[in-house]
Amino acid sequence: MISLTWTDQVTGREGHLVVDRLVRGVASGGLRMREGCTLDEVAGLARGMTMKEALHYDPRGRYIPLGGAKGGIDCDPRDPEAHGVLVRYLRAMRPYIQHFWTTGEDLGLSQATVDAAAAEAGLSSTIEAVYPLLDDEPAARRRLDDAFAVRVDGIGLGELAGGCGVAETVLTVLDRAGVPYAETRVAVQGFGTMGGATARFLSRAGLRIVAVADAKGTVADPGGLDVEALLAARDEYGCLDRSALEVRHTALPGDAWLSAGADVLIPAAVSYAVDAANQSRITASWIVEAANMPVRAEAEELLAARGVTVLPDVVVNSATNAWWWTLFGDVGPDPDEAFARIRRSMRELTGLMTDRAEADGTTPRQAAHALAADRLPVIADRFGWYG
Repeated sequence: MISLTWTDQVTGREGHLVVDRLVRGVASGGLRMREGCTLDEVAGLARGMTMKEALHYDPRGRYIPLGGAKGGIDCDPRDPEAHGVLVRYLRAMRPYIQHFWTTGEDLGLSQATVDAAAAEAGLSSTIEAVYPLLDDEPAARRRLDDAFAVRVDGIGLGELAGGCGVAETVLTVLDRAGVPYAETRVAVQGFGTMGGATARFLSRAGLRIVAVADAKGTVADPGGLDVEALLAARDEYGCLDRSALEVRHTALPGDAWLSAGADVLIPAAVSYAVDAANQSRITASWIVEAANMPVRAEAEELLAARGVTVLPDVVVNSATNAWWWTLFGDVGPDPDEAFARIRRSMRELTGLMTDRAEADGTTPRQAAHALAADRLPVIADRFGWYG
């Protein structure tokens, strides 16, 4: 494992990189920027990426999962100095990005922001480390460029893949429980790339989105929010323009999403959003981790004792890995093809996790970790630990 901390000589702010494991000499994982980001947080995220990659291992596919890594910068992305910090961090990490760490957007950073800063830092791409593994690099890069150029009802395909996977996890669990979609109420914390896309897919499937929380607070309506109107009213950070909202929408405090009368809670923003103290306010049956590490371990134990099921991030948000299917040629730059593959893969993986949890008498998280532990030695035997 590689673990390092970088200090910006201009501002004194710190950035971190953790490479948990290499597969075929490469590791994959996004770059987040948030005030308070720590090395321990990034290490946990990198371990999660290793598991996500392993859980999607399919020896029949062109894409063979990579190792897990993660980057993090301790800085508020809205800070006027944030761009300069990001550029200098990427410049410092350039040797790692060029040779064995592929990265992209994560909490606090859009892909466009990362790409612009990477170009300024002298990088041709933030995924160039994976290029030597491709059979036909020019064709692969064209597929990816074409896919990122696709827009679906005003939103880029690149912003929808992860949310499609989260939504399919929810629908799979509801189907297994025999719960009608139309009777299911959902609250979403975070309305950026992941939260917004998840809300769109669930709303279009017939579920009622009753609350959405952003950095300014919570917007709620027991009768159901107009998700498309909310998507049109958000800024680049996922914050809603309150002046554009309907009068019937109620403005509540930021943590009101926890007790919004929902059957499904979807934390889709920061890590550690649910802790031992605030978990007591939750009355939902399911918490679906669209964010990375949003439920603390002690909170999950208390929730489980109350009969609340937590579906873990290593499965729920793993469809963000779907772009590798496009790059390697398992799917083309077509939204219908991409969504069909995501839905099929996420439904299968959610079913495997749920079956394993029931068979072993464990939580879904423990079952997901067990599935990953089964697959990691298989990947290591095939590709080695480093090469």
